[in-house]
Amino acid sequence: MEKVISCFQKRPDAVSRLICFPWAGGGSIHYARWGNILNSSTEVFSVRLPGRESRSTEPFFENMQQIVDEVVDVLLPLLKEKPFALFGHSFGAFTSFAVADVLKKRHHMEPAHIFLSGASAPYSEIRIKAPKRSQMSDKDFLSWLTSIGGTPAELLKNPEVLKLFLPSLKADLHVVENFRSDRPDAPFLSCPVTCFDGKDDVPHDLQAWKDVTSGDFTVKMFEGSHFYLKEPENEKIILDCITKHLETSQMDYL
Repeated sequence: MEKVISCFQKRPDAVSRLICFPWAGGGSIHYARWGNILNSSTEVFSVRLPGRESRSTEPFFENMQQIVDEVVDVLLPLLKEKPFALFGHSFGAFTSFAVADVLKKRHHMEPAHIFLSGASAPYSEIRIKAPKRSQMSDKDFLSWLTSIGGTPAELLKNPEVLKLFLPSLKADLHVVENFRSDRPDAPFLSCPVTCFDGKDDVPHDLQAWKDVTSGDFTVKMFEGSHFYLKEPENEKIILDCITKHLETSQMDYL
């Protein structure tokens, strides 16, 4: 499991787990450190994809099914133990959705809560018509990357860093750009879904996510652009929100 999951604070006695999925090109560290912040009733698992960190020599996944199959194979026995929630930002929102879809339809399991950030639902018109960034030249790609923020300018100007960073980012974007999911005819989940987004990011069709669940649906907007969640004040609000919802699911479980 350690190959796929980063867990800074192992808490076997935790009442629930939070499974976090990286943004495009991202590693596991950003979310793994949430395990040091959230209280002891929650254990945080941060997914580590091939081609980065300790898996840097492994080839990138080429499609969403490969990601889902690996994550579900590794986590399924553990997910049966106690309530779990999913969190994903941008690319991670799509992987969260795809994993939840398979867990429900194949294994008759669903999260206690899903937190989706910075992304339109995969079947929304906005998403379907979105430009394919992975096909851009490196020059145009860097211009776009600079425009959305979240990556220090000094890193974007460092050729050695770019040589390591750009391939994983483009590989993940290729996966999500080719991921297709039809709008559900009826909700297939009953758990609550919470959407987060930055007010200054490009518009996302967050309301379309409501179609996946018959449970509570909430949207919360934050000051900032695409990587609004990296701002300490916003991160604190997000983690407080996650904690509140997980505590509710823990009480229901107990």
